[in-house]
Amino acid sequence: MVLNPATLFTGQQIIWLPACPSTSTEAATLLRENRASEGCVVLTDDQTAGRGQRGNSWESAPGENLTLSVVWRPTFLDAGQQFLLSQAVALGIHDWASALLQPASELKLKWPNDIYFGTQKLGGVLIENSLSGVKIQSSIVGIGLNVNQRHFQVPTATSLAALTGRHFDRIALAERLLEALEKRYLQLRAGQVGELRRAYLAALYRYQETHDYEVAEGRVRGQIVGVEADGRLALEIGGEVRRFGLQEVRYV
Repeated sequence: MVLNPATLFTGQQIIWLPACPSTSTEAATLLRENRASEGCVVLTDDQTAGRGQRGNSWESAPGENLTLSVVWRPTFLDAGQQFLLSQAVALGIHDWASALLQPASELKLKWPNDIYFGTQKLGGVLIENSLSGVKIQSSIVGIGLNVNQRHFQVPTATSLAALTGRHFDRIALAERLLEALEKRYLQLRAGQVGELRRAYLAALYRYQETHDYEVAEGRVRGQIVGVEADGRLALEIGGEVRRFGLQEVRYV
C-alpha cells in the first residue's frame, strides 16, 4: 500500500503488512530496534489479534477497514498529561469523519476516545505510552476504523459504508486521516490545550445529558459534566460530582 499524505512527518515512513496480529505490536518492535522515525505508520489489511480498551478484542474483516498504528515521540508532555494526547487523536479522527458523514452533529467521541455515530461505534483508539522519568518518551497510537465492512457480530458496530451506502477508497481515506491526526498533534505540540479541550467537550458523547451508568455500588443516574486533566470522567450524581477512571464506570 503506497500512501502520500500531505504531512510533515506522520506517514512519511510507512510499513505495510498484508497481515499481522497487531499493528501496535509491530510498531513496538520497530521502536525497540530504533527503526521507527517520528510519525512512522504501520498498516495492515488483516489484523488478526487487534486490541481494544478494557482488554477487549477488535473485530475487523480483512481488506475492508483501516487498522493502523502511528508512532509519535511527544517528549514535550509530562506523564500526567497523557490524556491530552488521547484528546488530540480522538479529535483528529472526529475531524476526518466529519467530512464523510452527515449530519456531523451525530458524530461523537465516547470517553475516552471511541468514535460513535449516534449510538453505534465507528472506531476506537488504544494508546500505549512509554515513559522516561516524568516525560513521555514515545507513543504508539493504535487505531481501528470501520470503513467498508457491512456486517458485524456486535449489533452496536457500524461503518462508513453502512451509514452512507457507499464504497470507499481506503488509500485516500488513510491519507486524509494521517493529515487530520498530524494537524491535531501539531496543535497539541504548540500548547493549544485549551482549544483542544473545548473541541473535545463539544464532541463528547452524552455530555451534559442524563443517563444511567454502572459504578462500584451498582446502577446510578448521572450527567457527564467534564473530563479531568488526568483523563478521569466527571459525573454529577445526586448533586455531587464524582470522578471515575476507565475501569470504574460503564455506560448503560
